[in-house]
Amino acid sequence: NSNRAHMNVEELRSYCLSLSPNVEEKFPFPKFKAARDVLAFYIDGHMFCYFNINDLSCITVKHEKEEIPELIEHYPCLGHPYNCNPKYWIGIDATIADKALIEKLVSDSFNIVKSKTHKPR
Repeated sequence: NSNRAHMNVEELRSYCLSLSPNVEEKFPFPKFKAARDVLAFYIDGHMFCYFNINDLSCITVKHEKEEIPELIEHYPCLGHPYNCNPKYWIGIDATIADKALIEKLVSDSFNIVKSKTHKPR
């Protein structure tokens, strides 16, 4: 089965939660019908990944802005984020992206967001 390399919602959710015991998940947009099923993951109160639990064609993650254009050019499964600034965020189509790439991009996003929230005193 060629689908095995892809991730389903449960795997993706478990992966996000596995990055740190401090990761929190919530549905941030309950009032918006179109975004009611968007599940978001946070570290230290800052979002690092979100996606619609019924549609994994766009997982949105943060990324180093210098690398985004090159990544999008290189991987057909990458594109614009859902409702976020494409300068800092990237969209992953999990229906075609491979699991290793998804995990790497989610973990990069987590690290970017975490490093920005942990400023040295």
